[in-house]
Amino acid sequence: MEFLQDPSSTFRFSILAIVQIFVVGFCGFVAAKREILSQEGLKVLSRLIVEISLPALIFSRLLLQFKFNLFPHWWFFPLFSFFLTFLGLGIGYLFLKLSPPFAQKREFLSLIGFQNAGYLPLALATTLFPPHKADQMFIYIFLFLLGFNALLWSFGVHLLSPFKKKMRMVNLFTPPLLATLSALLLIFLNLRRFFPSLLLKPLQIVGECTVPLGLMVIGGSLAFVSPQARIKKGILMNLILAKLIALPLLVFLLIICLKPEPLIGFLMLIESGVPSATSLSIIAKHYSADCDFVNQSIFFTHLLSLFTLPLFLTLFGWWVRI
Repeated sequence: MEFLQDPSSTFRFSILAIVQIFVVGFCGFVAAKREILSQEGLKVLSRLIVEISLPALIFSRLLLQFKFNLFPHWWFFPLFSFFLTFLGLGIGYLFLKLSPPFAQKREFLSLIGFQNAGYLPLALATTLFPPHKADQMFIYIFLFLLGFNALLWSFGVHLLSPFKKKMRMVNLFTPPLLATLSALLLIFLNLRRFFPSLLLKPLQIVGECTVPLGLMVIGGSLAFVSPQARIKKGILMNLILAKLIALPLLVFLLIICLKPEPLIGFLMLIESGVPSATSLSIIAKHYSADCDFVNQSIFFTHLLSLFTLPLFLTLFGWWVRI
């Protein structure tokens, strides 16, 4: 891992990786500003990613690269996704107690508890690691998403719904989750050799579109943050402190205590340090939550993560070299 060689190279590689990611996202931002992409177009792209390209990426990569004997602790990743979400919600609750009363409590907690768990970590793995290490990181991220997606589209929807929408089991089985479970089942039953390569190769090609399309959707979504909406500076500052500082700092201390292998530690830190999930904007709009507050928070957590992520990656590099 070249970018962990010394503190200056870690910081430099991290900055370069995140800038490259944001350049791709900026293309989506420009496309939205120039009305090449409308809000409806972004919804269509989001559905394309969530229902087709991301499941194709997950299914093909797992089928080609995952073996239970090579990943004996695979169960750790979905469990860690649950732990991280509820740790974030706990930190959010503490920051709520320190803030003056305000109306957006559900939104505040959701924005801290749920992060951009897929597109940004996948893009960072692609940018920072050589191919063989990036492939291993992809497996870790997919296994993490196994738990994260189940929580986001059940408990996350329930949390953001002002009418406390009843959690339904059917909401758990999103296409990415089904793709993960299907691939793991084929591997567990030793049936992957019967899956035709004639189908697997097209799935790989479709899956390769996921990261750039996902980043463009993020950038395009940020273009629709309402400039007229009044920014709640104090609340937003507490949210940023909780999401981008307190949460990754606690996880970094946990990494020091647990001493996981570097790639697992990297996943733990990245998943705790990335900004709020853009999917929350879609959920907020659908369930009549405060969309302006959610969109502003997503925008500013993404913007400020340009500075906070490299700092925590530098700390991680320092820990790896000890």
